[in-house]
Amino acid sequence: MTDAPGTRPPLVSHVSVGVTDLARAGAFYDAVMATLGARRIMEHQVGIGYGRAFPEFWAAYPHDGGAAEAGNGSHICFNAADPAAVAAFHVAGLGAGGSDDGAPGPRPEYAPGYFAAFLRDPDGNKVEAMCWVAPPPAT
Repeated sequence: MTDAPGTRPPLVSHVSVGVTDLARAGAFYDAVMATLGARRIMEHQVGIGYGRAFPEFWAAYPHDGGAAEAGNGSHICFNAADPAAVAAFHVAGLGAGGSDDGAPGPRPEYAPGYFAAFLRDPDGNKVEAMCWVAPPPAT
């Protein structure tokens, strides 16, 4: 991948979550990534890479061969186009074996205009979709 002159690559190249069943994880992430305009970009025997143009997110078996465990206090947040995409992410994830960890809605405790939904994937990894909306007018 090349960068346009005068630009810098993003701070984070990609992130990965450990999974125990690649087919099950693939079904979940195929569903939620489609709502965000992303798709499977690469697939190996040990992992599936998702993104829009290159693999920015991986669902994979742990490299060390150990057990996959969800990180306590960690989560991955994906940018969504709008609140409808956030809601679609949530619905798709629930329909693909995920569990609810926060319904779509405003999160004023995070920042004015922050709109998000949270899921746990089938392995317990916490994922979020968010977008910015106009905050309510000050009273």
